[in-house]
This record gives sequence, structure tokens and C-alpha cells, in this order.
Amino acid sequence: MAKAIKSIKKIELSEEERRAQDLKEIEDALIDNKEALLETLEVVGHMKDRGVISVLNGMFGEGDRVLKVLVDLLSTKENTMAIKNLLLLVGALGRINVKELEPLMERLNNGIENVSEHEEVHHKTGYLDLIKALKDPEINRSLSILLLFLKGMGSEKDQGM
Repeated sequence: MAKAIKSIKKIELSEEERRAQDLKEIEDALIDNKEALLETLEVVGHMKDRGVISVLNGMFGEGDRVLKVLVDLLSTKENTMAIKNLLLLVGALGRINVKELEPLMERLNNGIENVSEHEEVHHKTGYLDLIKALKDPEINRSLSILLLFLKGMGSEKDQGM
């Protein structure tokens, strides 16, 4: 009958064997991620060509001084106000319903394109020209949209502002 195993000895690798195993793991990982690594190296090369690496090295090397300069720069009244305005603007942009704005933006682009095509108009527009223009269905539609927009802007609707 066989003897019972009372102790298990873990096979300990020598330093050389452990190192060889680690190198094999790294080699496998490099091969598995070859494309990603090559693209990353290409990006890093572009960053080096443009001087970004040097700037980052300088920033990290002088981190406390760079941070102090940034804090001093941002703490001026003008920059504090600019940051506040930027945050308010981003908040306001978040409330815009882009789906409803899209058709209006298309029409705005059409209007800008029309103006750029007829930029060199030297004709003076008189009162009669304005009255005649009201008969044009495109101008009439645009004025109707503008009046609806102005009515909406002037309404007393409380939007939680």
C-alpha cells in the first residue's frame, strides 16, 4: 500500500528560470498586441516629432512649478469669469433640443449659401422692394418662421432659470 503524502513541496524556480518565464510572458503579450503596439509607437513618434514629449517631460519634471503657474493663471478675475461663462454656456447648450433645431439649421445654411452666392449685390432695397418681396413665398415663409421664433423668445414661460 502507498504512503500518504504529508507535505507538498512547491517547486521553486531559480532566478534564471523565473526570468526566462517572465520574458516568455512579455514576448507572448507583445505578439498578441502587435498592431496596437505599433500604432502606439507611431503616435509616440509623432508626439516626439512635434515636441509634445519634451513638453510633457518638462511639465512632469517641474510639476509643482507648472501647477503653481497654472493655478495663478486660472485664478485671475478674467479667467475665473471665462471659466464660469464657459460652464454656463455648456449648461445652456445641454438644454437645446438639437432634433428640433436641425431643420432650422438647414434653412440657416441655405440662407448663408444664398448670401455668399449674391455677395456682390449693389442694389439698394427700397420700401416698394420690401412690399414686393412679401409676395415671394420663400421670403414669406422665412418671415413667418422669424415671427414665430420672436414670439417664442418673448413668451413668459418659466423654464426654471
